[in-house]
Amino acid sequence: MPFSRPFLSAAALAVVLAACLHPPVTRGAEAAAPRPLPLCPEASVSPPSGKARRAPIRTDQAIDVNSDNVSVDIAGDAQVGGKVIVRQGDRTISADQAHIDKARNGVDVTGHVDYEDPEIQVQGLAGRYEDGAAQFQAAQFQLRQQPSRGKAARLSLDKQGVLRLEDVTYTTCPPDSTDWLITASSVELDSAHQSGVARDARIDFMGVPLLYLPWISFPVGPARQSGFLFPSIGSSSRGGLQFSAPYYLNLAPNYDLLLQPTLYTRRGLDLNGDFRFLTERTHGSLDADFLPGDQETHTDRSRLHLNSTTQLPGDWRLHVDAANVSDAFYFEDFAQGADGTSIAFLPRLVELTYRDEHWRSGAVLRNFQTIDTGLASIDRPYTELPRLYASGWWMLGGGLPLEYGVDGEAVDFLRSAGVQGWRLDLQPRAQLRYEGAGYFLQPAVGFRTTSYQLRDVAPGQASAPNRSLPVASLDTGLVFEREIGARGQQRITLEPRLLYLYVPYRRQDGLPVFDTGLPDLNWVELFRTNRYVGADRVGDANQLSAGLTTRLFASDSGMRYLSATLGQTFYFTQPRVLLPDEPAPGARSSDLIAQMELKAFQNWSVDLGVQWNRQQSQAEKSEVRVQYRPQDRSVVNLGYRFQRDQLEQADVSAAWPVAKNWNLYGRMLYSLRDRSAIDQFAGLEYSSCCWGVRVVARHYLSTRTGQQDTGIYLQLELKGLSNVGTAADAFLERAIRGYSPTTQKH
Repeated sequence: MPFSRPFLSAAALAVVLAACLHPPVTRGAEAAAPRPLPLCPEASVSPPSGKARRAPIRTDQAIDVNSDNVSVDIAGDAQVGGKVIVRQGDRTISADQAHIDKARNGVDVTGHVDYEDPEIQVQGLAGRYEDGAAQFQAAQFQLRQQPSRGKAARLSLDKQGVLRLEDVTYTTCPPDSTDWLITASSVELDSAHQSGVARDARIDFMGVPLLYLPWISFPVGPARQSGFLFPSIGSSSRGGLQFSAPYYLNLAPNYDLLLQPTLYTRRGLDLNGDFRFLTERTHGSLDADFLPGDQETHTDRSRLHLNSTTQLPGDWRLHVDAANVSDAFYFEDFAQGADGTSIAFLPRLVELTYRDEHWRSGAVLRNFQTIDTGLASIDRPYTELPRLYASGWWMLGGGLPLEYGVDGEAVDFLRSAGVQGWRLDLQPRAQLRYEGAGYFLQPAVGFRTTSYQLRDVAPGQASAPNRSLPVASLDTGLVFEREIGARGQQRITLEPRLLYLYVPYRRQDGLPVFDTGLPDLNWVELFRTNRYVGADRVGDANQLSAGLTTRLFASDSGMRYLSATLGQTFYFTQPRVLLPDEPAPGARSSDLIAQMELKAFQNWSVDLGVQWNRQQSQAEKSEVRVQYRPQDRSVVNLGYRFQRDQLEQADVSAAWPVAKNWNLYGRMLYSLRDRSAIDQFAGLEYSSCCWGVRVVARHYLSTRTGQQDTGIYLQLELKGLSNVGTAADAFLERAIRGYSPTTQKH
């Protein structure tokens, strides 16, 4: 199964031409006047079908000739004039004059010559069509499957489907512009063998040569072929100027390799390779970097990431996701953006899983490379060698809606500091599920038992502690719905929900904490049966969680305009189970959770969320996001995030057209708590019909100690061809919420 990687060769002339210049093979088209080139590449018609091979031209079809006047000699040859139209199948030639050679089944045309088939239009001064082959002099051509045009001193198409052009120029710019242009002494395209060759190819931009290659080969259509890709240029204060020259290796239909050496003026040459593979049962990639003798650190720097999934016989699957870097500062030096400073651990995971109708089970081997070396050994995550788990679920036949199952796992936790050992956790459970139009009722019971076999325990601590307790819950909800509006064009719902949970108290201070934590309080957490994530703690509970949701949506399309939720947990008995250093709750209820989403209101959307402490009359967490987005490339975002004693941030971002063909970008993520910017950038773009240039300057937090880095993104885009420079679209999509770099049409 081949990949579908887009191939942008350095001789992009060949690639673009190869995608569309094929011999005509379809039937049934009427003669059509030559179409003018669309003003912009975005105005293209439907893309080509993507077939890799074309059939040879049929020569058994009759040639039809229409003209104003005709004279026939004794040999059967004809001289026609006036408005001459020659047809054979889907191929049509119109000219001022034509000479029909009956013996050779050919036509010579002169004057204003137009040739058209389903994939190419040609205009020339003279030409010949004979036995399925065509030749033209001083030809101007236009590809029908995309808005692109060119000129050739000579153009020929043989009946085997080989297209030859000499003294070629090519562009996707409109007829009154040649801002970028490709010239080549000759181009040969063989669609039957999916190959092409160009000689003396040069790319010019604004009259300045960008690239020259004396000879190149390239794939025709969707086929992939080895070759250089366009280079990229960038700059950062930590790496200096950087230049990358990628080379693509088409090793086989089901695996390939992208080599991308990058030269950093302050550090040296980084060797990058991205190997992708795909078989009937396995797919994945291996991505690696190696920079020998970093000029700043005087050490070798490297990164390795393997991601692979294999479908094994039966219902088994093997997944590998493992990464490694040479040192703790790798991402600070080479990651572009503040996200690199937040990587504390790199996971290494090997997982074997089994799934069928009732069972989900597996075995996991997992550990982590610690990137944040400031963490003490006692605070680093455990290695799991192994984690064995199984979960089964069944339904009882008959009229009783009984569902029952069991969850279990056994894990060996390893670490260089602190307690280690095995944990076995089992939980059989059952539930009744009654549901109908507008309601559900779900009583459930379970029994959870957890036991340990520990090593390196502190003096006086048990080496084999255990815990067993029942869990009972009753979950129920209603859905009320009604039409609103003068014509019932909208519907509104009211959805109350209650969950009663009972879990008796068991003393758990003597149990270790391997992988258990207290998650953020949100709507989902209100209706879970354990307030902790992980098996080392099961929270005691005698409580009622209550929530209310309302939604407003369009009756015909189902588009949601408004969604609002409100929820809280009320404690009949004060919870007593705690994690180490977790403060004991002093209230008879949890914080109040409120969320609202307003969508599709005159291009505005608003997201609000708050966790409100009623006892202190203050917000513990809050988030506000407002967006105005009249179109894909026009968006303004305002955001605010607050978490008491941890963070307070303001976020402003925008992408906006300021004049015809001109756009501005910008973002600032500012820490109000630290009174400093975390990430900020500004950019300017010019985008015309056939080319565009974009420059973005970025200043961001790059180290855990608060140091800042500056980077520059520079991109030149030749529409319909390729990009030169560091691609910025993907970065802008991540940084500006709601921005979509769809192509403009001016």
